Amino acid sequence: MNLYTGYLFWGFLIVYGLIMFLLSPKKVTDKGFFEGESNSGKKPTQMMLMLSIFISWIFAKSVTNAANLGAQYGFVGGLAYATYWLCIPLAGFAIYRLRVKYKAKGLVSFLTSNYGRAAAVAFSAAILIRLFNEVWSNTSVVGGYYGKSGSKEFIISAVLFTVITLIYSIMGGLRSSIVTDVIQAIIFIFFVGWVVLLILPKHSIGEFVTSGSWALDAGVDMLLVTVLQLFSYPFHDPVLTDRGFISDEKEMVKAFTVSGILGFFSILIFSFIGIHANLIGMELSSNVPAALGKTLGTAGYFAMIVVMVSAAGSTLDSTFSSLGKLTAKELPEVAGKSGLNNAKLIAIITMIIFAILGNLPMIMGTDILKATTISGTMVIGLAPIFLLHGVVKPTKIGFHLSFWLGIILGILLVINGVPKIFAIGSGKQALTLGVNFYGLILCTLLYVLPSFFVKGTNND
Repeated sequence: MNLYTGYLFWGFLIVYGLIMFLLSPKKVTDKGFFEGESNSGKKPTQMMLMLSIFISWIFAKSVTNAANLGAQYGFVGGLAYATYWLCIPLAGFAIYRLRVKYKAKGLVSFLTSNYGRAAAVAFSAAILIRLFNEVWSNTSVVGGYYGKSGSKEFIISAVLFTVITLIYSIMGGLRSSIVTDVIQAIIFIFFVGWVVLLILPKHSIGEFVTSGSWALDAGVDMLLVTVLQLFSYPFHDPVLTDRGFISDEKEMVKAFTVSGILGFFSILIFSFIGIHANLIGMELSSNVPAALGKTLGTAGYFAMIVVMVSAAGSTLDSTFSSLGKLTAKELPEVAGKSGLNNAKLIAIITMIIFAILGNLPMIMGTDILKATTISGTMVIGLAPIFLLHGVVKPTKIGFHLSFWLGIILGILLVINGVPKIFAIGSGKQALTLGVNFYGLILCTLLYVLPSFFVKGTNND
């Protein structure tokens, strides 16, 4: 990176921070901090909510993974990863049902009322792990555009990006997150269009779409894993689910549906960057967009940085606001101590602690793909809990059997403790596919069966 380019890229990071600071709210009410309302008491509009959901779920690690999988498996790989975004409409309809039929005000409070405090605490612990992963996995992506993993430039840029996001998140909480999300979404869409237009003319659409092979060991196994995880994956991500309770139910469903479809196509199209890298014979790496960006000249590489910073920023500020709400509002309610006078202070302290601790894996150079693969299998037990509640009689034991089986299976998969006999196919994701397929069936049975033998919970 020459001196001019260095000034351009580091200057952008500083200017980005100033813009976010200037445009985000400086002072908000408690309702604004935790629920996204304006100071006049207005809820986010449907358009604001849609753009916020869209860009908050376009994680920097996600667009990187999409391109990496496009390079590895072709169109099948991009489709496999993009399919995750179809869980957003599914989550929207599930939350709509819980809000309308069961008067749910949030997932944690819903679990407390229907499955007990132990269930709410266990679920909250899973959320905290998810949010912890979101910090380092997104700051790592930003750092990767300024230097090699572990280098001085890598760490400084990631830390600077964290501090920028933390400052405006502390000031405005969820309201700041939603307001800046609108700006970040517009920036993201413009610069993704710029990058893609540099790539598309080099090949025909047919070359992109027919790249790869429709075989289990060529990415189809991952596509099937994604389809299975659609039913559970969204529920352990408060970045998404918190936005399901801050506006009118019908407006929320529309926003979730549109943002999910828009996210699906955005990720699929971004995977074309990886497919292009494969078609021109580029060597595979852990960060294909960064490697390819360097071949597109200063303007192309700069556009790639803007895409990643806007995507990472939208996710990180949402992560901080969700952390604040969980620790200062929802967990105290679980403990029977709702309405704390110092809730905002608790939220801010939590944000600062996670900003520090959450960056330790980034400094140590952990693989960003692990942030998705580790958590995805562990939460398969959430599918029957949120989708079948009321369809069968809910029981506390049914919750814990389903939830903890998913956690155990996810851990066993990570430590290579699952026998190879459970693999489906021979591809890289064969064992993951087997664990998710058989595990989802077993989790569902363990949730449903107790309803026939155990007295239901108080709110049946």
